[in-house]
Amino acid sequence: MRAIQFARFGGPEVLEAVELPDPVVGPGQVPVEVEAAGVNFSDVRQIAGHNSPPGSLPFVPGTEVIGRDALGRRVMGFTANGYASKAVLDAGDLVVVPGSFGAGEALALLAQGLTALHLLRSSARMRPGESVVVHAGAGGVGSLAVQLARVLGAGRVIATASTEDKRALARSLGADAAVDGAATGYAERVIEANRGRPVDVVLDAVGGEVFEAALTVLAMFGRLVTYGSAAGRTASPVDPARLVAGNQGVCGFWLKPLLAARGLCGAGIGELVDLAVAGRIRPVAGGVYPLGEARRALADLAGRRTVGKVVLKL
Repeated sequence: MRAIQFARFGGPEVLEAVELPDPVVGPGQVPVEVEAAGVNFSDVRQIAGHNSPPGSLPFVPGTEVIGRDALGRRVMGFTANGYASKAVLDAGDLVVVPGSFGAGEALALLAQGLTALHLLRSSARMRPGESVVVHAGAGGVGSLAVQLARVLGAGRVIATASTEDKRALARSLGADAAVDGAATGYAERVIEANRGRPVDVVLDAVGGEVFEAALTVLAMFGRLVTYGSAAGRTASPVDPARLVAGNQGVCGFWLKPLLAARGLCGAGIGELVDLAVAGRIRPVAGGVYPLGEARRALADLAGRRTVGKVVLKL
């Protein structure tokens, strides 16, 4: 099979196109001819030697694929080595994909869609009428979080994004307002976008100074959910006394342990597919790159030059 692997840690430049034996199909697994593989920021981190690096090298990265199984069904799911023309999926956790979905649209519902859903419902416990700030509102998770916040009854949805084009996309997806997400002037922009009031919920995958700025805009009983650190810098420690004074909360979310406990279908993928089929959410398909251009795909993702779901097409 064709595959992309890395034999040393580093940036996208360490990726190499190779020919490898087909994957071994274990008990309870099904082989899949891959149509496309999802590209995630966690792949960038893994290739750099962070985010649970593999125990041995060389290694084929990629955690999600869409393709055809032996019955000819179009299916998608999580896998261990997705940047390849063939993969194996756990039979109990694969999802049959409606024919109307493009590869990027379908794959957006996996890691990004489930993360967005649980950020709002399980971690933030967002209530109808509350205001929600979504950082990186044009990205894979953010573009779906903006829409799901609206579906779940948010009173006002504010997106942040780095360019006007990305802010326009967030507004087209249902954000009431979209502002620059830079740390400098963050509080003033967000408070103004929320009509002069502090906000109830902030979803943050940027970290660093943006995380610290977001703490300053929380309302009484406000919640900030952190699920990444794209800025590459750890935020300063949070003083518990500061949270007590505002009856506020900070919590984290990571999809991997949730999937380990509940499985893909138990985590809510069926609900997301139903919402997309009904047209209540619109997964945003971003860049489509040939498998052989995996280096460029990851460089563009890491450089924040993409929107929506990025995929490698076979």
